Parts: sequence; C-alpha cells; structure tokens
Amino acid sequence: MKVLVTGSAGFIGFHTCVELVNRGHDVYGIDNINNYYDINLKYDRLKELGFNKKEASTNFFEAKSGKYKNLRFSKLDISSSDYLNKIFKKEKFEIVCHLAAQAGVRYSIENPEAYIKSNISGFLNIIEGCRNYKVKHLVYASSSSIYGKNNKVPFETSDKSDNPISLYAATKKSNELMAHTYGHLYGFKTTGLRFFTVYGPWGRPDMSYFLFAEAISNNKPIKVFNSGKMERDFTYIDDIIEGIVNVIERDVEKREHYKIYNIGNNKVETLENFISTIEYEMNKKALKKMYPMQPGDMLKTYANIKNLKSDFNYQPTTSIKTGIKKFINWYQNIYLKK
Repeated sequence: MKVLVTGSAGFIGFHTCVELVNRGHDVYGIDNINNYYDINLKYDRLKELGFNKKEASTNFFEAKSGKYKNLRFSKLDISSSDYLNKIFKKEKFEIVCHLAAQAGVRYSIENPEAYIKSNISGFLNIIEGCRNYKVKHLVYASSSSIYGKNNKVPFETSDKSDNPISLYAATKKSNELMAHTYGHLYGFKTTGLRFFTVYGPWGRPDMSYFLFAEAISNNKPIKVFNSGKMERDFTYIDDIIEGIVNVIERDVEKREHYKIYNIGNNKVETLENFISTIEYEMNKKALKKMYPMQPGDMLKTYANIKNLKSDFNYQPTTSIKTGIKKFINWYQNIYLKK
C-alpha cells in the first residue's frame, strides 16, 4: 500500500516507517522537525532511515532514502496546507498514518498556541487531505490523557472522556470528534489509537525514563513527582508498532466509519518500580528529589485493550525489565556515543 506517515522524524513515526518499509509498503514521511526537543535526535532518526541531513532539512524537498527504495521524506509543517495538498494530490495515498503532533502534557500549559496550531489546525489539514483525495483509511494518534479525571480503571473506550485536565488532552479529544464528524459526513474510515506511555530506544528526551537515565548517568538528581506514588501503563515501542501496523494493514472496507482503541500494555507499574528497574539496568542508584503532583498529570493510567486484541490480534509481549534493558543499551551504546 501507499502510506503517508506524518511525524516520521519523531519517536513513534520513525519506528512506524521502519516497520512499514520492511513489510514492503511504499512510504512517504513528513515532519517539520521543530525544536520542542533536540533536533539532532530527529536528524539521527532520519539518518537511520537513509536520509542525509542536507536534504532532510530542506523545506519542501522530496528526499529519497539511500537505505530503503520504498521510502521518501519531505520537511514540512502540517499546519500549512499548500504543499501538503500538493503531496496528497500527487501521491494518491491509500492510508494516512497521522502521528505528527505537539506532544507533552506540561508544555501545553506553557505554550498553548503550539498545540492549537499543530494538533487542531494541523489535524484539520490532514483530514481535509483525506477527504479531498479519497484516502481509504486515516489512522491517527490519540492519547490516554483524554481520560482525565476518570477514576475507573482499567480505562475503556466506552468510558466518558469529556473531562481532560490538560490542553494537550483536550486537543486529542478534539481530534477524535473531528474524525467522527468527517467519517460520518464523507464516508472514509478513521481509527484513533489512544497511546499509553510509550517508551524504548530512539525515544523522546522529554519523557520520564529518558530524563531519569540522563540524570543518573550525569550524577544529577531525578525529579520524582507525587513521591513516586503514580502508576502508568508503560508500553514498549515494538508492541506499539505491531499494533499500529496491524491496524494499517487490515481491510476496513466493511467496518463502520469511526473506531477508537486503547493501545497499551494492559499492565500497571508504579513509578517507584519503574525507577528501580532503570537503576538496576544502569547499575547505579538515582539521587531522588521529591516534588508534588504537577498540573495536568494523571495519577494512574491503565488500558483495557480487549477490543484491539479481538479486532487486530494485538498482544503486547514486552516486560518492563526487557524494555528498559533495551532502552538503556541503546542509550549507553548508541545515543551517548553519537
């Protein structure tokens, strides 16, 4: 299939591109390579995909991978529709996997405009492209954060999700509503995936596990919120990618227009245990500095994934111990040596 992957220089987008091209799909990646975190990591991911930095950093230039014959990339911002429309018109994508977004719960409090620009205006441009150029299926990233103050666990997609506690979460809920509306009005299929705390090699430096590894490595204190009494459904990147690609590859022609799924590990870990696992794999104790709960944070996330299991044979298999071991190996032997 011909697939557009947005956010292809990002953590999940990068891994999605690798899996799709290895399965033989024709993939076109786009990313604006913004400076929310170190752009060098984004260019390093693109280098792994076979793109040189000069071509990958040139706006609107179609770069061809030197590693994968079925992979191309253009640097562009989805909040600007002109060139995006040209790509939709020229390529005639069958599937769009929309992973580009302004990420981060806490940053949405500091810089709300970035979230409206990317997550609302950008999403509108993507879904308009799907409508205008007859895309069969839009698969897009939602988030576990939309469950907000919901105290019932594990979270189910049938639960109410109209009480988000961060602007980031509110934009993701808006994406789901927009997808529902467009699917109803124009007849193409949309699938939203609510991600639960994704971690692993090539991850985002603003995520807790990455920050912990950096602080421990540099003998600096780590920030532990709510004294570590928080719980997360940590999900290893390979399990996430298997779920995404299964959704992309499945024939959804006879399915209803709008579907939402949780995609997580279906297992809760305490932040305390998560930190202990990182300490064990690094063979070094963390210096801990305790902080209260931060605005926008959720006390617990926990995914009920029965629908994704039944519809797409999704079954996460990576334990926290195995996942953290793989991340620390990448961090110490690849990331730190670049």
